[in-house]
Amino acid sequence: MATLSTVAPITPLRQRMQHDMQLRGLGRHTQQDYVRHVRRFAAFLGRPPDAANVDDLRRFQLHQHDSGLGPATINGAVSALRFLFTVTLGRRDLARGLVVTRYRRKLPEVLSIEEAAQLLEAAPGIKYKAALGVAYGAGLRVSEVAHLKVDDIDSTRMLIRVEQGKGRKDRNAMLSPQLLELLRLWWREGKRRGVMFPHGWLFPGRSYTDPISSRQLHRAVQEAAEAAGIRKRVSPHTLRHSFATHLLEQDVDIRVIQVLLGHSKLDTTALYTKVSTRTIHAVAGPLDRLMALMEGKPSG
Repeated sequence: MATLSTVAPITPLRQRMQHDMQLRGLGRHTQQDYVRHVRRFAAFLGRPPDAANVDDLRRFQLHQHDSGLGPATINGAVSALRFLFTVTLGRRDLARGLVVTRYRRKLPEVLSIEEAAQLLEAAPGIKYKAALGVAYGAGLRVSEVAHLKVDDIDSTRMLIRVEQGKGRKDRNAMLSPQLLELLRLWWREGKRRGVMFPHGWLFPGRSYTDPISSRQLHRAVQEAAEAAGIRKRVSPHTLRHSFATHLLEQDVDIRVIQVLLGHSKLDTTALYTKVSTRTIHAVAGPLDRLMALMEGKPSG
């Protein structure tokens, strides 16, 4: 008896959009996000997206706001639909009706150096300790940590090569002697377990043919934070934030930190000046100056 396929066929419009995304070099995750947003728009519309008009887009955006969706989700849909209407359908007149939602940027959660040490010490095993060590010691994003390969560790030049990071950009990250030693400990243990191979993943997943997942790294950070008694809301990205903030507190030039983090804009890196305790403490408060004047002391 023949079985019926439950997989929905790919429509010509979706295939055309996917080809357009491939031609323009959009990353795999971006392509998946765009397709998901367009699919949601089509479900709301009840007909193919290429039959939409300006009022349909307006109703959809109002529906998203009324549903309580966050700015990141709403703006992600704007990007996806702009691509669909501008690039794939050539309808710039429709794309102009899409409105980006503004949102307040929250200050990132940052660990103290002592808390970072406690978190790494409490990591569930040497593999996770090494992976989280890379996130903190080199300031890598969780996806960048997950997709490192053995060959990306350059112990001669003391660099970590990050290929196709955010924005599909390559860059070099720092490799300290302490981090290199930690990675060597994991390399020896991984060889003993039979999961480390030349030119393979630095942090293999459940199968050595696949990299560790971002979800596994998130879970490891949360387990480590709980074991270490850290009450802050932490994630692998917290380690990247802490890396940048601690470098800033060591008087490393902010432009150097920008390069190490792979930020396109200095404004993004400048956010860490708002959470650096040393930057805040270095400023003499007006009350201190006032009291010094009242007491006849030099205000400094």
